[in-house]
Amino acid sequence: MQKQKKIPQRKCIACQERDSKKGLIRIVKNKDGKIFLDESGKANGRGAYICRDVECLKKAIKTKALNKSFKIEVHNEVYENLLKELESYEN
Repeated sequence: MQKQKKIPQRKCIACQERDSKKGLIRIVKNKDGKIFLDESGKANGRGAYICRDVECLKKAIKTKALNKSFKIEVHNEVYENLLKELESYEN
């Protein structure tokens, strides 16, 4: 009998729902303070996870969830860039 491999679970910072690591998109803040979507899930830096849904990102923007996750003030243009990036992934 083969031992079943554990699937890493992460929680969306907006809706608080759990999903597999691959089912969510990772948002990274690197050591230079740059914040971006990490499709590979392997970029260096502090990560926060969000559903692959524009509505979840909008909710995260409204509640300033990234500010809490990264413990910094995240500017509106960063949120707008993340929104554009996420919309391009969905198409």
